Amino acid sequence: MTYTEPHKHKETGVRRAVVLLSGGVDSTTTLAVAMADGYDCYALTFNYHQRHKREIEAARRVAEQMGVKRHLIINFDMREIGGSALTDKTIEIPKDHHGEGIPATYVPARNTIFLSFALAWAEVLYAGDIFIGANAVDFSGYPDCRPEYLKAFEEMANLATKASVEGGLRFRIRAPLLYLTKAEIIKKGIELGVDYSLTWSCYDPTPEGLPCQKCDSCLFRQKGFREAGVEDPLLSGRRP
Repeated sequence: MTYTEPHKHKETGVRRAVVLLSGGVDSTTTLAVAMADGYDCYALTFNYHQRHKREIEAARRVAEQMGVKRHLIINFDMREIGGSALTDKTIEIPKDHHGEGIPATYVPARNTIFLSFALAWAEVLYAGDIFIGANAVDFSGYPDCRPEYLKAFEEMANLATKASVEGGLRFRIRAPLLYLTKAEIIKKGIELGVDYSLTWSCYDPTPEGLPCQKCDSCLFRQKGFREAGVEDPLLSGRRP
């Protein structure tokens, strides 16, 4: 994931990037970073029939408010595969989780699937940079958020695509938040003008559509806003 000068589109001369956008704090901040770096951003969101579909609407609002070039929502169903509390309703969402190991909210191969879609779109767009909001500090311990995984995917991308093999395009997996705490991520987003009232993090929303405040994702979000010294707009009545 070594930074090199981004490719410009061979016809337009514009720097393009595909950005994975879930609608959460990390992916929204990552989009803001990419836009601040001068990229034309193409946002990619997934409806994989996750429990917390509320995040898809959040991603839609974020993409519209931030003015991406195009926002693509890919639909596929991971419930048949199962193996995760986010796709299998027979598995409970862990609350106040403090246990060892990878939690039940891990979705099998999710980032590999997401990045594969992003790679396909990036090849069509001739966009050498793919941004992902992966974080290896304040996160749940998912194996597909580790730097060695992202490096391996980048190497694979440059072996597996026509644009790389014949077209001279060098793909880069960009994870600008990888080594930041959640508080540092939030501070960076605020500096870049991110409106966190548009975002969503909770894995298990209440029947009223409010964050449960007990799942891993809620707890990391709470920790981040608390340590950043900023009130979370989702908990202060500024919900859209």
